[in-house]
Amino acid sequence: MSRENRGNQEKGFTLIEVMVVAVIISLLAAIAIPNYIRIRNKGYCSQAENDANMVVNALSDYFANPFHNNLPLLGDLHVAPMNPVQITGDPNETISVIVTDQTGRCPDDYQRADKFWNWQLNTYTKEID
Repeated sequence: MSRENRGNQEKGFTLIEVMVVAVIISLLAAIAIPNYIRIRNKGYCSQAENDANMVVNALSDYFANPFHNNLPLLGDLHVAPMNPVQITGDPNETISVIVTDQTGRCPDDYQRADKFWNWQLNTYTKEID
């Protein structure tokens, strides 16, 4: 059947058009997926940092009461961090809030760039003087 006899009844895409679209989608995915993974992993770092800041703020509120002279338990602060938190130190000197990134997905290069991160232990430490 010749092209003139078929008319415009054929609908669809040619193989070349489909291949071009597949290549474009592949290029976009090659760019987007690594960026998404990097941003998601930094979100895990941010969660640990936010947990530390939340506990530090709760400690400030706790010690605003003149009758609170000892280190509180985490339950006494009425906060619910997503990561394990350890509070150490002397209330009259320096208190350290140590948050462990339990996901283990915070990138090493991000941790090494921040002095508060211990990339070997996967912990974030915030101190109150």
